[in-house]
Amino acid sequence: MKTLYERLEAYGKSDYYGFHMPGHKRNPVFGKEMLPYQIDITEIEGFDDLHHAEGILKDAQARASRLYQSGETHFLINGSTVGILSAVLGCTKRGDQILMARNCHKSVYHAVYLQELSPVYIYPEYLQEEQINGEIDAGEIEHILDRNPEIRAVILVSPTYDGVLSDIGRIADIVHRRKIPLIVDEAHGAHFGFGEAFPKNSNVLGADIVIHSLHKTLPSMTQTALLHMNGTIVNRERVRRYLHMLQSSSPSYVLMASMDTCMELLEKEGAQLFREYADRLQRFRRETAGLKRLKLVQTEHFDPSKLILSTAGTGWSGKEVAKILLERYHLQMEMQADHYVLAMTSICDTEEGFDRLKSALHDIDSLMEDKVNTDSCSRIQRLPRPEQIYNSSCTERKAEESGTEILSWKESIGKVSVEYAYLYPPGIPFLVPGERIDQSIIECLLYYKMMGFAIEGLKETDCIEVLKERGK
Repeated sequence: MKTLYERLEAYGKSDYYGFHMPGHKRNPVFGKEMLPYQIDITEIEGFDDLHHAEGILKDAQARASRLYQSGETHFLINGSTVGILSAVLGCTKRGDQILMARNCHKSVYHAVYLQELSPVYIYPEYLQEEQINGEIDAGEIEHILDRNPEIRAVILVSPTYDGVLSDIGRIADIVHRRKIPLIVDEAHGAHFGFGEAFPKNSNVLGADIVIHSLHKTLPSMTQTALLHMNGTIVNRERVRRYLHMLQSSSPSYVLMASMDTCMELLEKEGAQLFREYADRLQRFRRETAGLKRLKLVQTEHFDPSKLILSTAGTGWSGKEVAKILLERYHLQMEMQADHYVLAMTSICDTEEGFDRLKSALHDIDSLMEDKVNTDSCSRIQRLPRPEQIYNSSCTERKAEESGTEILSWKESIGKVSVEYAYLYPPGIPFLVPGERIDQSIIECLLYYKMMGFAIEGLKETDCIEVLKERGK
């Protein structure tokens, strides 16, 4: 049996091209070594300590702060997840209310569980024409905050996994009038603010805490991220304390070197790299504008680095197109949904990579039959809105008191779930512990199963663990 390294080495030498994260795209121009054991050290003399940075790591984080125009910036070697956990835990107290976008990553839900928070959800609008979830409405945030004065923090994701942006500047103004912090999961926007073609990052738009996944869209190794803090509303010391608790006490110098090298590249060559990258993206969109059946879609407020290839109305599913791209053209997409395919790009993508994707799309487009699709492209796209009975931590206590049972999906209607259900990627739960299972949830589960997607979070196939009802 091959070792993991041997298998990775063989894949690295193949002609498979990745339109997915990490942002370095395995492009050797932006890398130093394949597996750099020689720079994998611990906190020895002269190399500083991430948890008590006073030297080279303090300087490295200060450079990142300057580049992202933040009040302070911290290196994260446990990914954006540790930044989100630390931000939510640091901005709330046990049992608080938090306003959160329902399309947040599962790590936000885990923070809610750890802090025993009571979530108040805001749902993104649904864009019928593009058939994707849209932005968070600032006016609705204001209405929810007016009705729920006990909310102590707001967290949302912008850009979304699909590249949709919310109006962070306006939302920040609304939130700050209540003297509470705005946390923005900007994991997919680490490239924001570099180059005129890309949006401003949320630090300059007024967010109090911003989390960036460097590895998603920039030349930095997987698991590298940044947490930024701004202004005076956040108790920064509390957030730092959670970072020290939740990050490894043996941070990888390989990962930190990757982050610092990325920052150096942005500082010295970022302007030119992003100009060239923007030109490649614009040219790709021009040269695929003539597709007759497939269509590249985007919203009014959108990250141009994301390529959403819609199959709506073609009779083909996104999964079918992604499979052809992989098996016939050796192009690996980031994610496939029922009616679209998502390709992620970065400054490290090559002309050859874009040309291969363009040619493949034109080939596939010409082979498609001109027929109207069945209802498989639009039945399940809106996030379900199940009734919240308990928060996740309370659900755990109820399970200990009354017990649980595992039922088939259809038998579980009307019961309270003790499990999550989500697709990964993107890791956004459509069912959360403490929510009452209704018909929309079951339709979601059955539909995704029919489309061949793996549903994560459930212990048993085609079943859900639920709270036992009293007296049973």
